[in-house]
Amino acid sequence: MAAPSTPKRVVADVLRGESVFPPPVWLMRQAGRYLPEYRETRKRAGSFLDLCYNPDFAVEVTLQPIRRFGFDASILFSDILVVPHALGRDLRFEEGRGPLMTPMGVYDIERLDRSRFHETLAPVYETVRRLRAELPTETTLLGFCGAPWTIATYMIAGHGTPDQAPARLFSYRYPEAFRKLLGALADVSAEYLIRQLDAGADAVQIFDSWSGVLDEPSFSAFCVEPVQRIVSKVRSARPDALIIGFPKGAGSLYDDYRQLTGVNGLGLDWSVPLSQAKRLQAAGAVQGNLDPMRLVAGGRALDEGVDAILEGLGDGPLIFNLGHGITPEAPIAHVEAMLRRIRGAR
Repeated sequence: MAAPSTPKRVVADVLRGESVFPPPVWLMRQAGRYLPEYRETRKRAGSFLDLCYNPDFAVEVTLQPIRRFGFDASILFSDILVVPHALGRDLRFEEGRGPLMTPMGVYDIERLDRSRFHETLAPVYETVRRLRAELPTETTLLGFCGAPWTIATYMIAGHGTPDQAPARLFSYRYPEAFRKLLGALADVSAEYLIRQLDAGADAVQIFDSWSGVLDEPSFSAFCVEPVQRIVSKVRSARPDALIIGFPKGAGSLYDDYRQLTGVNGLGLDWSVPLSQAKRLQAAGAVQGNLDPMRLVAGGRALDEGVDAILEGLGDGPLIFNLGHGITPEAPIAHVEAMLRRIRGAR
């Protein structure tokens, strides 16, 4: 009796180095406020954390953009800050202000509590299991976590800041304590990703949304080394794990990021020139990197942005995406137009 065939999941195939044209496409924050069905579910859920921790709601909002657009990948609906929350840090979300936490001091690092980490995150793992069962078999399921540097910036400041100066200052004043924090976050994040893979995720993405504010030595110490630690720990447990790294704003420091961290795919922000992206693509899959504002603008600006990426990167391993998350102002009609242009490119 023949063994059952493995489902063809194109985003995962591209992460393994395959070139597919037209390229597969998904969007960061594709389950979000630009969708009326998301806004309705968000109202019913109550708080944002209830939306993240209730598998009924989390599965529903994750599936909404797949039903509407048929994206080639579906990314788990959650938030990067559930990791510090699962370590015992307080967390709340306020409309117009975003995530808020009690700012962390040096001695708080010793008080991080791992004892209920996986218990707190059990609803997330259940969401992943249910998504894999409910998604179309050909849809790649992505899990994710925040990178330790980005998570640490919120833990130290208690909120987002324009250039994350509180975390940078903390790292200079208390270097040993800061490295201990990053190490602890890397270790639990690796465990978190392994559990997501075991629950059914085909690949995972590590979001380092604030890597672009660091100088070169700090980028190496705070972005590259912790992500390499995560990748190493995940691959020790799951050797075939597919991992995307997204060091937003890394600029020229993108060049060695894949080699130094061991990620399969590179998520590129919209500021990365296509000439640089082409060089990076020679070593493996790249993902991105349409400016989200082109999607908001639509028309000629959108068409030109899509065409430039397809022309510049379409003959190599490419996952079409935005250079950051889709914004609430993006019209649904523009998403539909973008997909028609990508899928009709051949």
